[in-house]
Amino acid sequence: MGLLSKKDAALIKDPLADNNPITIQVLGICSALAITAELEAAIVMSISVLFVLGIGNVVISLMRNIIPSKIRIIVQLIVVAALVIIVDQVLKAFAYELSKTLSVFVGLIITNCIIMGRFEAFALGNGPWRSFLDGIGNSLGYGVILIIVAFFRELLGAGTLLGMKVLGDPIEKTGVYEYGYENNGFMLLAPMALIVVGIIIWVQRSRNKALIED
Repeated sequence: MGLLSKKDAALIKDPLADNNPITIQVLGICSALAITAELEAAIVMSISVLFVLGIGNVVISLMRNIIPSKIRIIVQLIVVAALVIIVDQVLKAFAYELSKTLSVFVGLIITNCIIMGRFEAFALGNGPWRSFLDGIGNSLGYGVILIIVAFFRELLGAGTLLGMKVLGDPIEKTGVYEYGYENNGFMLLAPMALIVVGIIIWVQRSRNKALIED
């Protein structure tokens, strides 16, 4: 962060901790519930949002003085939709099977409240460079939570990480399990994503009492 001023560095660091878009701002919860049963899907979604929000913030910032106020939301939707189409086509070209899994959720990036919120709250009022840093910071904060949730859900729910076996299958002898791990299918259900996010929020607020609301 040596090349950045303190204010610019804060645009990246704050969303990773005390101003995280999911755990503090409570945005983007839907995708945290929907696609975190598999770590690979969470990583790809995080990278996709990183591209869309980083580039989208810059585009909106460059256009901020020429966008009529009455149609700014429509313009923002057009920008994010164009970027999402690029992401979707790249996934279909290079990761077709994964693109089929994520197809619906990649499309939902268009209405992701984190993206639209940063366009509206930051990019419309700041220059391209700071808007780019804001986009990178918030998408990284979003991605970190997605990856943490997906890590525990896939590991404990399926015993795998990125599809590779990590925790062994239960070994049975004379009706008694001697060793191994029996997959917890409940971890793969959507409610567990909310519970894991809740645990992260609890840990975060336990470490920083200033985040606890009165």
